[in-house]
Amino acid sequence: MLQATCPLSLFRLRRRARACLTAAACAALLGACADFRPPEYHRPELPAKASWARQGSITVSPAETIVPNWWEGFKDPYLDALIQQALAGNYDIKILATRIKVAGAQIAEARAGALPTADLGAGVSLQKSTGQPATHQYNLATQVNWDIDIWGKVEKGVQAQTAEFRATEADWRAGYLTLVANVSTTYFQILQFDEQIDQQASTLSRNGQILATYQAMVQHGLLPKIRAMQQQAEINRLTKDLIELRRARDVSENALATLVGVPAGNFHVPKGHLQAKVQLPVVPAGLPSELLARRPDVVASEYRLLEAYNVVGQARLAQLPTIGLTGQGGTASFALTDLLKSFTFGLMPSINLPMLDPGVRARVKTTEAQVKVAENEYGRTVITAFEEVETALVNIDAHKQQHVELQQQVEQLRVVSAQIEAQVKEGVASQLEVFETERSLLAAQLALLANHQQILADTVTLYKVLGGGWPGTEVRNEAKIAVQ
Repeated sequence: MLQATCPLSLFRLRRRARACLTAAACAALLGACADFRPPEYHRPELPAKASWARQGSITVSPAETIVPNWWEGFKDPYLDALIQQALAGNYDIKILATRIKVAGAQIAEARAGALPTADLGAGVSLQKSTGQPATHQYNLATQVNWDIDIWGKVEKGVQAQTAEFRATEADWRAGYLTLVANVSTTYFQILQFDEQIDQQASTLSRNGQILATYQAMVQHGLLPKIRAMQQQAEINRLTKDLIELRRARDVSENALATLVGVPAGNFHVPKGHLQAKVQLPVVPAGLPSELLARRPDVVASEYRLLEAYNVVGQARLAQLPTIGLTGQGGTASFALTDLLKSFTFGLMPSINLPMLDPGVRARVKTTEAQVKVAENEYGRTVITAFEEVETALVNIDAHKQQHVELQQQVEQLRVVSAQIEAQVKEGVASQLEVFETERSLLAAQLALLANHQQILADTVTLYKVLGGGWPGTEVRNEAKIAVQ
């Protein structure tokens, strides 16, 4: 019997040896082809930009920076209070703040991958046979598992999540800038509507007086009835425009209420005049190189690129062999009082070769492709940032030039209006000429007011696209950070 079984046993041993050698050869071959080194992060090369194409009325100085509370330069205390209320009550900014907390908690979750895990259990079993008394068995068991992070795979995951945490912080800063800009421009729009409503109401009252004069002249046969009908039609048009202005103001006030975190309809902005309440500040533009480190959306995009690099490093390290330790211990007894008298312990080390798993290798290819996506998204963010600054500079410079022309137009029409009034008194000019002149003057005044509001909005936009006073940020992997 012994001689009969020996050849079979030797055959099995040889077959197992060949299988082990084959697996070892495959592992060596795969290891020679695979790249386990985490990639080193470098900011992508982008088209260079040394200066702004149009500076015009904006003073560009690399030494100047935007102050954090830049909106105080408009010299309107009510605007300052509105912004503080919005920063405390706006729900969009609250959502961004809670996302920071989520990302911070996920850092600890990623770091926990390097720690051992333990399971503890206790139980009792009951067994009963016919004609036999019931028996109870009590047991207590524990198991500890530890995957040792030899190569730093877990730490790479921690670095990736830390980069995401920093990106969410930058998202909050970008949301902060957007909120301040929206509150400011909406408030300016409301003040513009107030001033337009006053001017429209004054013009409507004046045209009502003209209509009364025309109607009296028609009754005395001094004016054709069609002239009074034309004047009445003009009053209808002015009334319609006044209703539209009041509607637009109410809608803007509702939008501002939502921005500051108050139910629409429960919030009202005191009436004011835009040109009297809000001043134009002086804006330093800074240099394009500073823009990359100061604009929150650019910083957030670069941090997510760094995160993609770290994910690639984690995926490559995941191909390396892993060592795991499993410890087990427990006790069992038919009597509860004897449960803790004896224990059984066991320790089992294990080695895993993930490089043989096609899914692990495919994960590397996927993460490397995602890096290319993140690089292009970062490049798009930077190029868009340059465009937005250039456009803001073009707009503010052109609108300031238009402001000069509109001021001259208003001054000239005021002189013409005064002369026409004098000619009417002397009987040289007609009341119709007065009406036409006043309508032209009103249109020019409204255009000047709209231009003033546009310059204020352009200034807010320029502050926003230049980074709004946030300090520069160097994007890099950090040591362990404390997250509250």
